[in-house]
Amino acid sequence: MGWEIESTLGQESFYPEMQRQKRNMHILDLPAPEYIVYIEVSLQDSSYLEPVKDYVKNTYVLSNISNVQTTVSNISSTTVCLPSGENSSCCFCENGYAWPSTVCSDVMPCPSLSLEPALPCGYTQKLPFYGPYCEPQTEESCGMGEPIVMSMSVRLDSDFQDDLKDPSSLLYQKYKADLEEAFNASYRCLPGFVSAIVTDFSPGSVFVNFEVRTGAASFAQVGHSNRAVPQFLDSSYQLNPFTFTRAITNQTNFTVKPSNIFEGDTVRLTCEINSTFANVTWYHFDQTISVSSRYSIETVLASRRSILKISNVTTKDSGSYSCVLVMSRLYHTEIHNATETVSVFPLRVTPNFQDIDVTCNSPEVQAKGLRLSCCIDRHLTSLKVSWKVNGAINITGVSILSGNCTEYQLNINESLCPPDKSGAVTTYTCEMETGHGARRAQSIRVTYLRKAHITISSSTNSTVSEGYGFNVTCKSDVSNYDSISWKIQSGNDTKTVDCDMCIKNSKIPAVSVLTVKSASQDWRGTYICTFSQKNLDSSANITIEVISLPLKRNILIDPIATSIHCQVPHALECCISAKTVRDYRVTFFVQQNEFQVERKKKDNLLCYIYNYTEKECDKEKEIMAYCRFINRIGQGVDSEHIRLHLIPGKKISCSDSLGIGTEGAILIKPCCDVNDPKGFTRGNITYQCIKNSWKVLRNDCLSGPINDLLSNAESLVSSPEAKAQLPSYLAQLQEQTKKELATINNSSANLGAIVTILDMVSSIPVEAEEPTMQNFLSTVDLIVDDSTTGAWEDLNKEKTKQSSLLLQSVENFSLRLQPLNNTIPFISANTVQLQGIVVKENNTDYNKNFRSTKNLTVNVLISEAEIQTLTQNSTIVSVMYSKLGHILPQKTFEYVNGLLITTTLSSNRSQKFDVNMTFAKKDLSLKMPKCVFWNFTLNNHRGDWDNHGCTPTELGDYVICSCNHLTSFSILMSPDRSSELIFENYISYIGLAISIVSLAICIIIESLVWKYVTNNTTSYMRHVCILNIATSLLIADVWFIVTASITDQNQQTSRDICIMATFFIHFFYLCVFFWMLSLGLILFYRLVFILHNTSKTAQKAVAFCLGYVCPFVIAVTTIAVTLPKNSYTRKNVCWLNWKDSKALLAFVIPALIIVATNLFIAAVVIIKILRPTIGDRSSGQERKSLLQIGKSVAILTPLLGLTWGFGLATIIKNSHPAFHILFSLFNALQGLFILVFGTLWDKKIQEALLKRNSSSKWSSQQSKSSSLILVTPMLAMSYPFSRTFNNLCGKTGKYRVSSSDPSTSSTENTSKAYSLLN
Repeated sequence: MGWEIESTLGQESFYPEMQRQKRNMHILDLPAPEYIVYIEVSLQDSSYLEPVKDYVKNTYVLSNISNVQTTVSNISSTTVCLPSGENSSCCFCENGYAWPSTVCSDVMPCPSLSLEPALPCGYTQKLPFYGPYCEPQTEESCGMGEPIVMSMSVRLDSDFQDDLKDPSSLLYQKYKADLEEAFNASYRCLPGFVSAIVTDFSPGSVFVNFEVRTGAASFAQVGHSNRAVPQFLDSSYQLNPFTFTRAITNQTNFTVKPSNIFEGDTVRLTCEINSTFANVTWYHFDQTISVSSRYSIETVLASRRSILKISNVTTKDSGSYSCVLVMSRLYHTEIHNATETVSVFPLRVTPNFQDIDVTCNSPEVQAKGLRLSCCIDRHLTSLKVSWKVNGAINITGVSILSGNCTEYQLNINESLCPPDKSGAVTTYTCEMETGHGARRAQSIRVTYLRKAHITISSSTNSTVSEGYGFNVTCKSDVSNYDSISWKIQSGNDTKTVDCDMCIKNSKIPAVSVLTVKSASQDWRGTYICTFSQKNLDSSANITIEVISLPLKRNILIDPIATSIHCQVPHALECCISAKTVRDYRVTFFVQQNEFQVERKKKDNLLCYIYNYTEKECDKEKEIMAYCRFINRIGQGVDSEHIRLHLIPGKKISCSDSLGIGTEGAILIKPCCDVNDPKGFTRGNITYQCIKNSWKVLRNDCLSGPINDLLSNAESLVSSPEAKAQLPSYLAQLQEQTKKELATINNSSANLGAIVTILDMVSSIPVEAEEPTMQNFLSTVDLIVDDSTTGAWEDLNKEKTKQSSLLLQSVENFSLRLQPLNNTIPFISANTVQLQGIVVKENNTDYNKNFRSTKNLTVNVLISEAEIQTLTQNSTIVSVMYSKLGHILPQKTFEYVNGLLITTTLSSNRSQKFDVNMTFAKKDLSLKMPKCVFWNFTLNNHRGDWDNHGCTPTELGDYVICSCNHLTSFSILMSPDRSSELIFENYISYIGLAISIVSLAICIIIESLVWKYVTNNTTSYMRHVCILNIATSLLIADVWFIVTASITDQNQQTSRDICIMATFFIHFFYLCVFFWMLSLGLILFYRLVFILHNTSKTAQKAVAFCLGYVCPFVIAVTTIAVTLPKNSYTRKNVCWLNWKDSKALLAFVIPALIIVATNLFIAAVVIIKILRPTIGDRSSGQERKSLLQIGKSVAILTPLLGLTWGFGLATIIKNSHPAFHILFSLFNALQGLFILVFGTLWDKKIQEALLKRNSSSKWSSQQSKSSSLILVTPMLAMSYPFSRTFNNLCGKTGKYRVSSSDPSTSSTENTSKAYSLLN
């Protein structure tokens, strides 16, 4: 038992020093100090406890203790301890006393088995007990102050019943009452205990959630109380004493640093409690945080704290963070839970510019400089800033930090921006740091521009004449420009020059050249050349004045071509439209002599006239005249030439107002039209003098509307605004062409003019707008209509290239299409269709199908692999024509048997480009398909089909063409003559090869035995003819086989080589025929004129003139007449032309005449063999005679060229193939026949070859031969033949000759007759 004694000590004892100083200073009145004395009294018998307590209460207070003045103010009993164990006691505080706060968390309630709430709570203390003891109760005492609420739970190991969810149920109320009674009994001795209340039940067995209102109880105290709960609760509740849990939410100090968190910062979250804990778990929302590269957890048990560190936070790290600190013992678990919300803000650095263009040499910029700045949206005291500069132009500045912004002041100097670096980009990067790891940077791109110094000049200074070309050159000292534009300002009108073909730009040096090929009044004005870089424009200008001058095409000449008479004046006129007249000086030039003119107005024309008189009249000649217009600046233009044909001394058949001329003369006049504002239209009228009057041979005048279209097209293509004006012009062209279709159908000139117009406008790039494309293709469709077939045939006969030009114009148009919205619209215009694509990264195969109105189809396929090699935004365009292929010049026996397809590619490609096309056949009966494309360079640039680079694959009714290039394709097919042609080709090549070898052998043999077989005139002439026939035929065959092989292999030959080959083939084949004619005439001469004798020299002269001079004259005349007209050779074969000039007749007619003549001579020979004694001979003699005839025919047929007679059968339409084969066979082997029958069968040659080296044998043989000649009738083949030969035209009898008189005429001619066939 302990007592508390309160006392006060005297001042004398406790302040002796102050007593001694009382005399020196006044006395201070200080209160006496108070002390509390604790006295512990131990009793052996607890029954004395109450009497002792009563005694103390009634004890008088002592006033003096010892020698010290003391006052005892109170004696009270504070603490009573009762033994409760061997080494412990249970201590109680008396009323009005409480345990001190310093030991509040350490005192433990004594065990109690009673539920009586009136019993005081004792607390276990160890023995011996030395305090501290209970103290007077104050607000700071243990268990005093505001109670706290402890949220707790415990589990009942029993099944959960739904009634426990209903507070009004009996079960709920019973559970609640029993549990609260047990809880109150267990927890009543906790310091400051108030109550224990059950709040609810939750499933999971049965969880009891309850609240305990008490003072600040320690972990051990609560655990001790938990252990006692089962003692006060019925065991049927099955309370599990190990599941007591307390959740504490308001006793954790949760701090977050820094307070403003930005992306990239390192964040520290700290949880700190006043009690110890065993482990800690951190949560982000409901997800447990584990240690990783970004998350680290530092737990210090001694300091009762846990720190979560998050590195490089992002906005995803925002949200609720919880720390759960757990302390667990057997009967109690405490969970400290605290939650804070963390907000992570993006660190947004906002520059005042993203990109900015600065003109270095701008005075304003140089004066003020440029201020760059970066700001964040929050003010941070720890903000750090740095600026970095990176670029070709290194202009730096001064950094200034102001609040949450940083500024960078640039000092710009022109010297730091050289012209060659204009457009260079310098990047200024501001980097801002929060001081906690977050760092953000923003870049400002400054493009430093320099206003360029532009110089402009013209090739013509300031003036140029209409029709003349000139160029304007613009130069800039800044090469890194973005674009160049040209404008022409004339008065209030400003035109933009949009002409890709006439503007050429270069980067280094920075030059733009505007080239005008033909100046017009549209080109007059001030030329403004502008170099643009970003938004900075630099310009220069120059003024060009266009001086009027007639264009050559607008000068009418009259006449164009005419005949003139000697010493008679003829009016020559040059006229221009009266509306365009300026002050021109006009002169006429005739044969380079200049003459003055007379001016005269005719209707809408102003004409300049000169009367020309030719005085030199000694011979017929051509005279050229023209007029020259000169304007005020001395520039001139010459008209087209007037062709004058002088006809001295000839009879004039036609003479009227049109002109004069002889019969058949040609007169060409211009197309004057008084109704036309210009006074004339393009074209001319050709007259011919027939029966004393001029008849219109051809009218090539353009109609007025088409003439206007042509003039407008010429102006359009040379206009500075051609691209902008093209859509409206194409609409006008389509409309006028439709109106003038009847005129076009009857006039090849008007048709040709439309084609020329389409070709001109196709050179202008055009946007792929559907109406514009429709108008162009509709115009093409109109002029290839069936109604225009006649006009197209006329154009093709005239050797014009208009059909080829039409195809090329469509190609050019599709090539220059500029897509809109990355698309090429589908266009269909009856016989013409167009499809295309724009190349992009995701393109697949290019696969386009076309179908004509007659259900013919064609497919174009380009693989994805090929398309991926093309440049982005390039175009692939395909155009299908169902009729255009048939107006192109056709090959003989080969026909366009499908649609025509054009595929163009805007991207330039030098390498091969594979494309596959599938054509449906139009005529299934045609065979031998060829995949061809239209080669514009062939046939003197008139174009022709070519199969180079294309491979056909026939697949039923379709032909697949695989080609390695792009242009216009179709298929050519021919009637099924393939086996015949191949067989004939084999015969020709093999036969000609045999003939060439045979002829070479023949020439060698003739040279070896020449002196032995030419011992008389007839034999000499025979061998001369054979040798020349063999030589000419050898040369002709060599030329023929070379050119034929080149043609069959489709190799391209130059025009000159082809002309030369044709000439030599023609000449030497004619030589063969004429030498065969010479041989036939010699035979005929010896058959008919038996007694007549002609000298060897005369015969040689006639033979060589006939054999070489006549062929030469024919060959030269042929080439001289046809070559100037480009009609000497055929298109695809090096041989004489037939279709255009009929030059082949120069070979066919002489050949047929000679064959007919030699056939007659052969007939005469045969008749002479058979006729005289055919009835008087025995059967054996007749057989011998027939055999002799066969030998004669075998000899005469190749030598006289009779096999060429089969050629008549081959030219007959649908002739039997056998005639073609026989013709090829016999003529190809003619050289072999000449060798066998003309040389080797000759007995004299045989003997000469066998005995050439034996002189004696040769002499003997010669003697026998001479005797035989003298006594044997002519031809020495049989007696009947000799008899017949000597009895011309049925005469009987024969000449008797004597071997002793070889000089007689009869003997001589008999010998000569033998020599002709042997």
